[in-house]
Amino acid sequence: MSRPFGTAVELERRRRQAVDAVQRGESPETVARVVGVNRASMYRWLASARQPDGLAAKPQLGPAPRLSSDQLRRLDDLLQDGAQAHGWPNRLWTCARVVELIRRHFGVSFHHDHVGRMLRARLNWTPQKPRRRARERDEQFIDYWKRYRFPDIAEAARERGAHLVFLDESGYMLTPTVRRTWAPRGSKPVLDCWDRRDRISAISALTVSPERGRLDLIFDLLPDNANARAEDIVEFLEQLRRRLPNGYTVLWDGSSIHRKAALVDAYLWKHPEIKTERLPAYAPEVNPDELVWGWSKYGRLPNLAAANTDALRDHVIDELTHLREHPELLASFIKKTKLRLAG
Repeated sequence: MSRPFGTAVELERRRRQAVDAVQRGESPETVARVVGVNRASMYRWLASARQPDGLAAKPQLGPAPRLSSDQLRRLDDLLQDGAQAHGWPNRLWTCARVVELIRRHFGVSFHHDHVGRMLRARLNWTPQKPRRRARERDEQFIDYWKRYRFPDIAEAARERGAHLVFLDESGYMLTPTVRRTWAPRGSKPVLDCWDRRDRISAISALTVSPERGRLDLIFDLLPDNANARAEDIVEFLEQLRRRLPNGYTVLWDGSSIHRKAALVDAYLWKHPEIKTERLPAYAPEVNPDELVWGWSKYGRLPNLAAANTDALRDHVIDELTHLREHPELLASFIKKTKLRLAG
């Protein structure tokens, strides 16, 4: 006989209600007919009710897990080592690799779909998109720069009453950045857009005031399809100089338009109140201005299929202006870098 429909708790509630009805004077036959069981079941419930917890829920146990709790802990340790430690060319795990790992170490074969469910439910692992990291990075220097060099830079700027300026360039494409969206299962959504290379280059600077650490965002958008050049950097530095008359220290990457441009060098030589510091190579995560681009391009403007570059420009201006008006967002970008501004 098949198990009645309902959870164990719901079936217990039905048994108790049936027994209560009989105890209140209803005949067992009538109650059995109303509840939808045969007389034998009804009398069995009445007999069970005389025993402690005789009517209690008895959930049906599924099949015993093929990996014990100890084996799961061992599996988690193996996974934490990364796939490369087990012979694969990188550290990343796929369900197929986990299936093979389990077969090697525990002699158990699983379907890759089941492994995905097991990783979620029993190990609290989730599928995630890897973050690219350049092999050229010098991790020791990056750590040294964050812990020692940057606090010295910030203190020196504060002593001379100068702003800290994190500067970077980026671009916005007319072809949209496509991100996941919701749609009915099996019905892939379609985003109609231009398949053109039109773009808008932008320069921005996240500034930190010397006394109170007030944050601001200053930005400039270049003409359509124009790449940022040394002339644009000089013009932007001059714009910053007019707005920050006490001088500033600009932190930027090693791009050729920053450090190998004679025009930029000549401008800086004329304005000794502007100091420059190079950020660690291949470490965009230490520049909070990088998060300005990430927040606007991937957080606010993904799937934007602008009709033309004019419409795209309006959207970019709106989002960057929104950032200027919400310094708490700028503060979150600083916090994300884990740079220590306070002395």
